[in-house]
Amino acid sequence: MSAFRYLQGYPAPLQEQVRQLLATDRLGDYLHRRYAERHQVLSDKALYNYANELKQRHLRNAPGLDKVLYDSKLDVVKNALGMHTAISRVHGGKLKAKKEIRVAALFKDAPAAFLHTIVVHELAHFREFEHNKAFYQLCEHMLPGYHQLEFDLRVYLVWRDSGAAQQTDSTS
Repeated sequence: MSAFRYLQGYPAPLQEQVRQLLATDRLGDYLHRRYAERHQVLSDKALYNYANELKQRHLRNAPGLDKVLYDSKLDVVKNALGMHTAISRVHGGKLKAKKEIRVAALFKDAPAAFLHTIVVHELAHFREFEHNKAFYQLCEHMLPGYHQLEFDLRVYLVWRDSGAAQQTDSTS
């Protein structure tokens, strides 16, 4: 099943548990019980304020954010749930870098914890560029329980891609 591409790096028994929950239509219930809280970060301005608040709390010395927005063009198929960029431009005699974060628009409707996870992940890239031990330690520092949240976010994407999410939305 191609939806399990989000879980490829995880052990087979764990993937099998997810597969069984999906096959018995219990995966959505599991996710809803754990992550029932929705967020109110629905506009680009609200997302900018949300990300900037997290940055100020955890990465005070990092450069300021120039732009944070929901991007409907980010394609989950290409593993881009969020994106961070530092665009360098010559301004006069100086080189200035603009820091941007783009979050996939699907997170407007996702549980609050998953939006938090994506924003923390992208903010961590401003200090640590690679997905290495220091990067994940920073993510865990900024969001305790990050590893479990990242896994559950991947499970949410499996559930969403399975079509079960659309069936749930149409029956509610």
